[in-house]
Amino acid sequence: MNAIVALEGVVKDYALGKVTVPALRGVDIHFDRGEFTVVAGPSGSGKTTLLNMIGCVDVPTRGAVRIEGRLTAALSDRERAHLRLDKLGFIFQTFNLIPVLTAAQNIEFPLLLQARASSAERHQRVAELLEAVGLSAQARQRPGELSGGQRQRVAIARALVTRPTIVLADEPTANLDSVTGQSIIALMKELNRQHQTTFIFSTHDRSVMAHARRIVQIADGGIASDEALAAGEALAPPATHAAVA
Repeated sequence: MNAIVALEGVVKDYALGKVTVPALRGVDIHFDRGEFTVVAGPSGSGKTTLLNMIGCVDVPTRGAVRIEGRLTAALSDRERAHLRLDKLGFIFQTFNLIPVLTAAQNIEFPLLLQARASSAERHQRVAELLEAVGLSAQARQRPGELSGGQRQRVAIARALVTRPTIVLADEPTANLDSVTGQSIIALMKELNRQHQTTFIFSTHDRSVMAHARRIVQIADGGIASDEALAAGEALAPPATHAAVA
């Protein structure tokens, strides 16, 4: 087994007043290096919570989460922050862009935090990703001047700029038109092929699911099914896919 991510008996409960709401119920699952996996399920099933556990955005109520064998609960806040910065790329549904920075500056920001790449290398990586997501002309625009789909593309480029080992994508094509969505998935597949980057998507989008090599179905906070797909077995995409550009 080449597990890069492992969840062992993970339970996550949220307290709403005097009521406890279970989000994950004893999840056991692992993801191997280089996977291109979709986590699917209805709204409220636990998909986003699962990604948050892997991404160290939240911590389990019980159970263990391991990234490259490291128990995330045993890490200090500083170590957890470095893990997120160096190993993880996270594409949020809400974008989480910095409003006072331009598109290019938002993409560059994780590289500045890493403080390893030269200025020339940072600018080259940002320019390459802006071109890849079709936003070279919007490089100097701030998030408030961009459409929802354009902000999503900036968020995707920002998640990829550090060349992370693992990319967690929560509905990455939700705000994109079909052509842009497919180009983004093609970019991710190329990174997966070239660098063995592990991609874990939460999505309802069958055009994303069509590219998956594994589909994990989650329901009521538990794993309902877990299917590895052989070559040629991926889901056929729908004839059309409408979204906001």
